[in-house]
Amino acid sequence: MQKTIDMGRAAVLAAALTAGFAGAAAAQTVIDLTHPIPTFAPMEGDPMTPDMSRPYEDIGLHPSFGAHAVFALSQFPTSDGHFDLGTLVLAEHHGTHLDAPAHFVNNDASLEASGAPAAERKHTHQLSAADLTGPVVLIDISGRVQSELEKNGGVPNPDPAVTDFSNGSPNVVGPDDIEAVADQLRDGVWLVLNLGWSQFFFQGADFATAPYINGWNHPGINRAAVDRLIELTEEKGVRIKGIIADNIGIDSGESAIGVDDKWTDSWHAHVRLLQRGLLFVENAANLGQLAQAETPEDCLVAVGAPKHVRGTGGPSRVMAICP
Repeated sequence: MQKTIDMGRAAVLAAALTAGFAGAAAAQTVIDLTHPIPTFAPMEGDPMTPDMSRPYEDIGLHPSFGAHAVFALSQFPTSDGHFDLGTLVLAEHHGTHLDAPAHFVNNDASLEASGAPAAERKHTHQLSAADLTGPVVLIDISGRVQSELEKNGGVPNPDPAVTDFSNGSPNVVGPDDIEAVADQLRDGVWLVLNLGWSQFFFQGADFATAPYINGWNHPGINRAAVDRLIELTEEKGVRIKGIIADNIGIDSGESAIGVDDKWTDSWHAHVRLLQRGLLFVENAANLGQLAQAETPEDCLVAVGAPKHVRGTGGPSRVMAICP
């Protein structure tokens, strides 16, 4: 039988973390679910563009919907030394980051009766600390994903005939996975999808060739699972906080790319779930460590999202606090 989540204890932990009481969290195991963000000096004469020949540390590149981060350093001198001061130019949806409900604007055809129009969806500055914390409900399909990869020597192939991460395969999060955690779905939880995919994050920046994208043949939550999640939460009358996954965008590759080169019927999870006020954390790291916790359902997630006005999301320091 699944252990009941102690919502009161989770609330106390959330309050302690938000208030900055390090001592209260000292008895807990803290897992960092965040990838580092590569930074580059600016191009000469162009402070908004990264000079890709001048990384601050060569930690690798990753695919991104925005340009890589520009970090311009300056100095503030004193009699005893100087302060290093940096100016950071950073895309909102870069690295491990949050999607706010305002990130996707539905047209009339895709806006549903239980969804909210764009004007009523929260931007980043409207999110409370409570919005950004909550207990974990874990779905771990990393074993299935790895078994599929082993068919090709442990590496992904864009051809589904070689490594299959299509919506009809067992190698994505499907409705049966949602059913398996149905009794854990309650107000305020974060659904965490451990796909085992973050191992490919720093293996190239090109969407066309990076193993992380794999020609849009990558694991994630498929269309039927999104639909079943909505059905279950509406049947139970509950609202989860959001979804965290270690891939480029929560959706499976097939659900993300749609049916043609015009993005028709694409990004199914974004279209249906953001209008319901859910949050997404994409490009998470170390979800395997969270899966190895003795009782992942007793862990608390905290998303350190930026609070910039009118933001649609933002790079975030994401942590899990476990007993």
